[in-house]
Amino acid sequence: MDEKTTLMDTVDFSISRQFIENVQYVLAGRTLDYLVINHMEPDHCANIEVLVRLYPEMKLVGNAKTVQMIKQFYEMDLEGKVIEVKEKDELSLGVHTLQFFMAPMVHWPEVMVAYEQSEKILFSADGFGTFGALNGNIFNDEMDFDRDWLDDARRYYTNIVGKYGVQVQALLKKAATLDIEMICPLHGPVWRSDLGYFIDKYDKWSRYEPEDNNVVIIYGSMYGNTENAANVLAMSLADAGVKNIAVYDASVTHVSHLIAEAFRCSVIVVATPTYNGGIYPSMESFLLDMKALGIRNRKVGILDNGTWAPTASKQVKKILEEMKEIEILGEVSIKSTLKPAGLANVEELKDAIMTSLNA
Repeated sequence: MDEKTTLMDTVDFSISRQFIENVQYVLAGRTLDYLVINHMEPDHCANIEVLVRLYPEMKLVGNAKTVQMIKQFYEMDLEGKVIEVKEKDELSLGVHTLQFFMAPMVHWPEVMVAYEQSEKILFSADGFGTFGALNGNIFNDEMDFDRDWLDDARRYYTNIVGKYGVQVQALLKKAATLDIEMICPLHGPVWRSDLGYFIDKYDKWSRYEPEDNNVVIIYGSMYGNTENAANVLAMSLADAGVKNIAVYDASVTHVSHLIAEAFRCSVIVVATPTYNGGIYPSMESFLLDMKALGIRNRKVGILDNGTWAPTASKQVKKILEEMKEIEILGEVSIKSTLKPAGLANVEELKDAIMTSLNA
């Protein structure tokens, strides 16, 4: 609220009524002068047309790609209704001034961020967002972020933005030139303290640097035999002193959680039975997501199982070899069940993992 009233983005159509009520309450009878559109994904742009009808004199503020997407989503006459901005353009609202910075592919091509110069606020679009709904408290220092939000923040970044590490790094470089005291993302808490903590997380994630020097074991299993082998490896690692090992069944854990753990940990163990001559479906889905999201700089152990032709490891390796900076630590092949004679192979893989963790 200033000499010119300005709204930063809108919301998903499912909560339009509440959103419009809130906007009208805050405006308290004033008109809306500007709608800044940082991101055109429908969970943020679904109320543009509604606002244009309510406030016909309102100007839409966006870049050239924003305007193109508005025309794709809506059948509306934009003549005289758009202020098109470019890199570092400024918009004076009175006391407040917005400056715009393009952030293409974080995570759509039209994305930009807006920096308010007087209060030093970065409106960061989907950047620095998280999954999850706020429970009354909106600021990061009003909640236990590590306990209640970090896992969802990591899952959000890795699955929504994770493919675009290079582009996130470019945005972080731009942000580093600004004096930022508050970050307002379109998802999750508003950051007004300890900004460096979350910026450091984004820096690590976008450089594909493991957050923790630790092990995640992800398995698929039809009859429990591959699961048993995965657990034997986990217990062997625990006996060797590894703490906080994470073990997941890919058949019951949503792949977004598995991807988040693959970003978090330095060592990933892939345990899969052979299925119709290929990789067990839930494990294949996870591996293909890893590849699509560009995960790199990881050490990987492979454990495969089959009764007459355990060939899954060959196809697992093919996917891993198509990724960047992936080192295969070793592989264990099981025929049906893990027998005492096969424990030595599990120990060899454990030893390779320990060497990696201690390097």
